[in-house]
Amino acid sequence: MNPDPDLRITELGLILPPAPRPVGLYKPLLVIDKFLFISGQGPVKTDGTLMNGRVGADLDTEEGKIAARQVGLTMLSTIKTHFGELKKIKRVVKVLGMVNCVPGFEKQPFVINGFSELMAEVFGEDNGVGVRSAVGMILPANIPVEVEAMFELY
Repeated sequence: MNPDPDLRITELGLILPPAPRPVGLYKPLLVIDKFLFISGQGPVKTDGTLMNGRVGADLDTEEGKIAARQVGLTMLSTIKTHFGELKKIKRVVKVLGMVNCVPGFEKQPFVINGFSELMAEVFGEDNGVGVRSAVGMILPANIPVEVEAMFELY
C-alpha cells in the first residue's frame, strides 16, 4: 500500500509553492485514461517567484539539486490545484528532467535526483520512482531546472 501522499507532505513539513499559471498555449496537466501528464514545471518559490541561474555558472551542483527538488514541490502544487487529491496517483511512470547548465557539465542525473528523491519520499520508494531521462539544455527565463512527468492513476 502506498503512503498517503498528502499526509507524507505534512509529516515531512513540506511547503508547496503556489501553482504557476501557464505562460504559453498549453494545459498544466491532462488526464488520458489512467494517466496524468504534467507539463514542464520550473522551480517556483513559496513567494511565487522563479528560482534562476545556470548550473555550473550561477549555481553549483548541490544548488541545482535543490532547484530540482523545488520543481517537485511545484509539480505537487500544480497537481493539487488542477487535479485534486494526490492519493489518486498510483505511481510515477516517466520523468524528463532538463537542467540549464554550462557546456561540459555532466552531472544532470545527480541534479534531477533532487526531484526523484522528493517523489520517492512522497509516494514511496517503489511507486515514487519511474523511468527517467536527465539532459542539459538552455531553459526559458534562465530557470535552472524544468521537469515534465507522467503518473499512473488508480
